[in-house]
Amino acid sequence: MQNNSNPITKETVANIANLARIKVTDEEKPAMADELNVILNWVVQLDEVNTVGIEPLVNVNDEDYGSLRSRPDIVNDGNIQTQILANAPSAAMGFFTVPKVIE
Repeated sequence: MQNNSNPITKETVANIANLARIKVTDEEKPAMADELNVILNWVVQLDEVNTVGIEPLVNVNDEDYGSLRSRPDIVNDGNIQTQILANAPSAAMGFFTVPKVIE
């Protein structure tokens, strides 16, 4: 990407605003053009960084996810339906019951 000093003009801002369906006044267009040019200049700076031979990161922590501790996925509780329903204000046939909200 080449660094053009001001690739975004007021006309470009007007076109972008039209495509995005955003109302931008004529007074706002120069400031928006300046802001967009600053953003594009940051992208140009990033493009100048030498990334040859650098592997992309999956996570910013750069941890090896293959070595994370894990536990077996086993059910270690259950079959306590009666204990759970004992806390319910109302239950019927093994389920919570609630007042009807739609007529």
